[in-house]
Amino acid sequence: MNQALDALLDLLDLEQIEEDIFRGVSRSALVPRVFGGQVAAQALVAAGRTVPADRSPSSRLRSTSRGGPTAHSLHAYFLRPGDPGAPIVYTVDRIRDGRSFTTRRVVAVQHGQPIFHLSASFQTYEEGLEHQAVMPHAPDPETLPTAAETLPLHLPGHVAERLIEARAAVDLRYADVPPWGTVGQPREPRSQVWFRTNGKLADDAPGSLLHVCLATYVSDMTLLDSVLLAHGRGGWAVGDVVGASLDHAMWFHRPFRADEWLLYDQESPSASGGRGLGQARIWTQDGRLAVTVIQEGVVRVPR
Repeated sequence: MNQALDALLDLLDLEQIEEDIFRGVSRSALVPRVFGGQVAAQALVAAGRTVPADRSPSSRLRSTSRGGPTAHSLHAYFLRPGDPGAPIVYTVDRIRDGRSFTTRRVVAVQHGQPIFHLSASFQTYEEGLEHQAVMPHAPDPETLPTAAETLPLHLPGHVAERLIEARAAVDLRYADVPPWGTVGQPREPRSQVWFRTNGKLADDAPGSLLHVCLATYVSDMTLLDSVLLAHGRGGWAVGDVVGASLDHAMWFHRPFRADEWLLYDQESPSASGGRGLGQARIWTQDGRLAVTVIQEGVVRVPR
């Protein structure tokens, strides 16, 4: 397994310090705060750990799972910037264990203050009505350049190196030029990236907590790119905007594996009041709609 991926799995494998209370650590990021995808994924891990044993997709993040419910949605608010130098304590509130659905609320705390709030719902698998949208066209991910090949073309060396290092656990490939490659040139507010973990995972069932949490982690990496594209901004990597995630929602429709190619098709329908909205769909390579994502973030032009 890729060393960076192994480190990411360790990052998501929380320490239990009391019943329904867990502790996580952070990794360095491009900005001096905790990466939003990390805290969202860790909070979802904490919620999943409290789902009853006969229902939980896995009792530990890396363990093999067979059957049982998995997360079907999450709704989260980023309340304060996280301190990457301090542990994060996650307290889980067991809202309800129903016959088909299990609901959890998680509060992440640092230095005595809440920095993040998550509501997550888990569902036992059942048969039902089926339909989905048609997958958009996208180039074959194997034909696209890797991040290590693309980033040095558009960013200063030290910035490119830090971004490559921060994303080393994920093979993320842009279908078109990323925002920092066309600074000053407004484009259609739409972006596509293919992603998968940079290495194969243990034989967990598709849709298990492991795969869902990894997709949650990646979902915060590029979702607001489409906001930047509409205004010809390069983003946080070049410093022509400042921003942060405000709220984040995901709906998990169909099972998927995070170590197989997933298309992240993103667009921005609106930006106003210092905020930008991104919405996206995640598709498996064979055309199944796996996840819907919506996020709003602060997007401000520095004065």
